[in-house]
Amino acid sequence: MGYKIILDSCGELPENLLGDRRFERVPLSLEVGDYKILDDDSFDQAEFLRKVAEYPKCPKSACPSPERFVESYQDPEAEHVYVVTLSSPLSGTYNSAELGKKLFLEKYGSKQIHVVDSHSASGGETQIALKLMELEEEGLPFEEIVKRIESYRDSIHTYFVLDNLETLRKNGRMSGVKAFVASALNIKPVMGADSGEIILRSQTVGLKKALSRMSELAASEVENPGERRLIITHCNAPERAEQVKKQIMAKAPFRECIVMDTRGVSSLYANDGGVIVTT
Repeated sequence: MGYKIILDSCGELPENLLGDRRFERVPLSLEVGDYKILDDDSFDQAEFLRKVAEYPKCPKSACPSPERFVESYQDPEAEHVYVVTLSSPLSGTYNSAELGKKLFLEKYGSKQIHVVDSHSASGGETQIALKLMELEEEGLPFEEIVKRIESYRDSIHTYFVLDNLETLRKNGRMSGVKAFVASALNIKPVMGADSGEIILRSQTVGLKKALSRMSELAASEVENPGERRLIITHCNAPERAEQVKKQIMAKAPFRECIVMDTRGVSSLYANDGGVIVTT
């Protein structure tokens, strides 16, 4: 029985799965003033970051329409369809995918579709997508996979350190943060997620210490790392990502570590130099 795993474009895919027919990324749209693009395979990170740096106002993203999700659900080879979306407190993509599911079932009839609110972003979506693939390849029933993936989603930890918080702040994505930091003092926050809301986990003086503190939290808070996957995504910061990888793996030997550069939506919010860790 065929299956399909759909991610919105805030979720990255490892290089070996790009073009794999079991996966599809549904693009959000990105807007930096008059510069408007889809976050699809044509995304040029360098050009996009240059546009963001030159634009005095806040860049924006917009979720896909319900009709766009309906198109993805129509795949005749997929009897099981799973959708993994950016955290619902941060984006309307989850609601759009759910409405698309309702429209599809009303128009085309029965198909097993489950939409997962990742309560995360970027590598958090990737974690869920790869787990769904593993569960499907085990041959488990759809209902059992749905039960297990919701439990797995709740076990994921998300952490991130950004050079620049302005895009998150201006877009109202930091409503759950109680303490704000003074950039003039070079205080860098270590952020996390609580049921999909952005929270402040720690703060240090300087970026290097913030990355180290994030690594400490990720290594100390994971359970059974030998059974889990570490995913690190970065926005144009491969050396920082490798530093974080070494620090985490030295303290918690994960069974696998995947390091990826961010695509469009994650690049918009992480900004140049941001690093995101999910366990």
